[in-house]
Amino acid sequence: MRRVVLIVGLVVALLAIGGIALRPSRPAAVGTGQASTPVSTVDEIARSIEVARARLDRLPNDWITWANLGLAYVQQARVTGDPSNYTRAEEALNRSLAVRPAADNSVALAGHGALAAARHDFAAALDYGNRSLAIDPYRAATHGVVADALVELGRYEEAWVAVQKMVDLRPDTSSYARASYTFELRGDVKNARDVMQLALDASTGPTDAAFALEHMAGLAYDSGDLDTALSTVDEGLRRLPGHPPLLAARGRILAARGDTAGAATAYSAALAKLPLPGPAAEFGDLLAVTGDEAGARRQYDLVRASAALLKADGVDVDAELAVFSADHGDVPAALTAAQSAYGRHPSISVSDALAWSLHMSGRDAEALPYADQALRLGTRNALTLYHRGVIRLALGDKAGARADLSTAMSINPHFSVRHAPEASKILASL
Repeated sequence: MRRVVLIVGLVVALLAIGGIALRPSRPAAVGTGQASTPVSTVDEIARSIEVARARLDRLPNDWITWANLGLAYVQQARVTGDPSNYTRAEEALNRSLAVRPAADNSVALAGHGALAAARHDFAAALDYGNRSLAIDPYRAATHGVVADALVELGRYEEAWVAVQKMVDLRPDTSSYARASYTFELRGDVKNARDVMQLALDASTGPTDAAFALEHMAGLAYDSGDLDTALSTVDEGLRRLPGHPPLLAARGRILAARGDTAGAATAYSAALAKLPLPGPAAEFGDLLAVTGDEAGARRQYDLVRASAALLKADGVDVDAELAVFSADHGDVPAALTAAQSAYGRHPSISVSDALAWSLHMSGRDAEALPYADQALRLGTRNALTLYHRGVIRLALGDKAGARADLSTAMSINPHFSVRHAPEASKILASL
């Protein structure tokens, strides 16, 4: 399951209005009737920041450009992996509010919502998004901020409504991507694929096409269709060469196909450009199962170092680190992180993290209700089913364990280089 935070990055590039174009070819204009596209290349974002700063040197009270600059910094953090840009973003957005107060500045409020979402403060993202919509209810991208926050807060029915409003206002790559995700969360993979195809069809440049293709590849991979996943990723890389999320996806797919060397090349290229914890953890697990313990330790160190940098700049990484810590020998830290994250945003993914952390702590009776919560929408996620199957087995429910593990392997027998082989062994013993 791809985290909604990946889609959050798309909405950042869709929020700017007027004054400064976040793409040199066409402004990312929201609320003006223009379709907008995501910005995802370092050079484009650097140019947009340079242009914005030059304009602000001439017009220091241009509150829209201050807001756009803040959004550009949020996007720069996303594509470079440098979270120090979040502080710059906050400063720029606050400058916008200093010139034009919040009561009449929906743009900066929406920008603060995107920043809060990027930092995984979803309660704040929802508050800022709703305040922005109270001023301008027709800003499609702000409905996206609200939808993303509601998903992570576990308020799914409200999230579906927000996504529908976004699609109604502007049916484009960004809104269709969110609509696809709502189907995926509910286990309707066919409609998720069909709507993501609409997102691709609506793309107007290589960056949003690559975004759509990345998620289409993820849907294929999560369903165990490695050939389609690989061809889709390669099409994305043809359109946007060297794109780190696509490279990481290619590494994941090649690892599942048994091409360790090819996977290592792809993961290394992705991490060299964007050193994020998720791909580093996956690469580390691949190296570990192939016997390269030293290489695995280097990747696990990268996970911890990159997570520490994110945390130092205000990003909540508890949910992302909980399962990693549970799987890699720091169970008390995993449980603390998962409980903390669940208290702030009890999404199904955080429910799964808490369930697994409780299981690894030997507290399976407490873990099972959270494992059930993680699957309450009908999501067809092999890793989540594996987690619940193992918890059920620990409680002596062999039939339940067999059902969950069999379903996990039927959905995607390659769901994890670390856990899929263990799932096969358990099934063989039942």
